[in-house]
Amino acid sequence: MNVLTINEATLLMAVWRLNDDAYGVKVKKHVSEITEKEWNYGTLYCMLDQLASKGFLGKQTGDPSPERGGRRKIYYSLTREGLAALKEAYKLHLALWQGVSDVAFDEGKVS
Repeated sequence: MNVLTINEATLLMAVWRLNDDAYGVKVKKHVSEITEKEWNYGTLYCMLDQLASKGFLGKQTGDPSPERGGRRKIYYSLTREGLAALKEAYKLHLALWQGVSDVAFDEGKVS
């Protein structure tokens, strides 16, 4: 079983959701909106590279963009292994929270 950290799962889900438009700036914007915290580019690219080295993401360089001074975007895509890891994370999440409702977190039960 591939156990993903919450940050790894968040990045993989962002790439899955963005599909063909999954490049650094868009991924950062998406995960920042979902998590309601700012991600710095160094951390983001480091984690994306780690996920790629684990075989969960593929990387492809796009064509140069004239409005970006000719720099190429790096596009990320989910691999079969990445999809399998996400499915495992989802199953684990469901199993972990099975039978727990919002009522279980009633503040009256906290000491």
